[in-house]
Amino acid sequence: MKTKLIDCLRPLMLGAVMLSSTAFAAVQPLDSVVAIVDNDVVMKSQLDQRVHEIQQTIAKRGGAVPPAGVLDQQVLERLIVENLQLQIGDRSGIRITDEELNQAIGTIAQRNGMSLEQFRAALAHDGLSYDDAREQVKREMIISRVRQRRVAERIQVSEQEVKNFLASDMGKMQLSEEFRLANILIPTPESANSTAIQAAAQQAAEIYKQLKQGADFAQVAIARSASDNALEGGEMGWRKAAQLPPPFDQMLARMSVGDITEPLRTPGGFIILKLQEKRGGQAMMRDEVHVRHILIKPSEIRSEAATKQLAEKLYDRIQNGEDFSELAKSFSEDPGSALNGGDLNWIDPNALVPEFREEMARAQQGVVTKPFKTQYGWHVLEVMGRRATDSTEQAREQQAMNVLRNRKYDEELQTWLRQIRDEAYVEIKLPGADQAAQ
Repeated sequence: MKTKLIDCLRPLMLGAVMLSSTAFAAVQPLDSVVAIVDNDVVMKSQLDQRVHEIQQTIAKRGGAVPPAGVLDQQVLERLIVENLQLQIGDRSGIRITDEELNQAIGTIAQRNGMSLEQFRAALAHDGLSYDDAREQVKREMIISRVRQRRVAERIQVSEQEVKNFLASDMGKMQLSEEFRLANILIPTPESANSTAIQAAAQQAAEIYKQLKQGADFAQVAIARSASDNALEGGEMGWRKAAQLPPPFDQMLARMSVGDITEPLRTPGGFIILKLQEKRGGQAMMRDEVHVRHILIKPSEIRSEAATKQLAEKLYDRIQNGEDFSELAKSFSEDPGSALNGGDLNWIDPNALVPEFREEMARAQQGVVTKPFKTQYGWHVLEVMGRRATDSTEQAREQQAMNVLRNRKYDEELQTWLRQIRDEAYVEIKLPGADQAAQ
């Protein structure tokens, strides 16, 4: 949950006043407001903390930190937009439970190859507070859910769009190659006149010239880009060609890793891309297993021990020559397969729970396994066949769906972020920054 206004203002309470025989000492404020954002504020302590985190990230990459004034204004703008989304989340009743937050923190630690204690130690080594990290993760989870409600749920991709995309030259191209990109955006207002557009074009050309002369792309992005990912050095992650506005798709196909594009005009302004990595698509093979099983579940009238005992009796009956299929029809409590003699047909092992998948992997073809337990109950299974299936067509359709959704999402997200920023009342009080009230 975001910080309430009273909580933000609490640090503004005056400190104690020391008495002397002649005068009072000066009162020192503990914090200050750097921006008023609708019904909330951004505090100087929040700005300083986030700037410190960004500086740590830039230092880890070995880049040079932009001038303090430039970085402060970039970070403040990010905090303003985040604050607006958190307020929307608060009004919408979005809450993150401690269990969800703990799980998210654990996942982050695991992805970095650390235990939770090692993750805490790594944060402390970088001068970052574990509690502050938890709060930031919580904020990001709220923002993600707000975006899912306000943006993602409005995006629809039809089967016809997928078919048209796969049949297009663009679709064929994007499925063969994928690019990891970084970007720099010089924006132009929606109602920009020719003078404003020319000024933006000149600024983009100057940045392009600096980059060609060896300037660090990430550092320039942090200092000059207006994109939502500017503070990450413009990092966009992996993108398919079809997710990019023409003619970037064709340009990237001809570029080498490390190259940058010339500035090109887009609806949002002038954009420069850097090709960080590329990888090609190949035929996708999927392992499948033909398996059948009998499931016996514990219940109010059948204990765990009795359930196991029944599964063992069925296993013995199969071993003594009784038909697996007939026993499955009579005893199995898996409604999806019982009528088919327990046959699950050809199935992707990844669609199964770990215990079933592991037992199936160990089983010899044509040999019934001894009873084993999963979260659903007690099973006996028989592997009837194994094969590798070319799932390229299914994968292509899913990739096309994802690409079209991501393209629409990226466009809709940037439009929505600009909209909530434009419609908000924002008064910037950061010393040295332009005052703005909307």
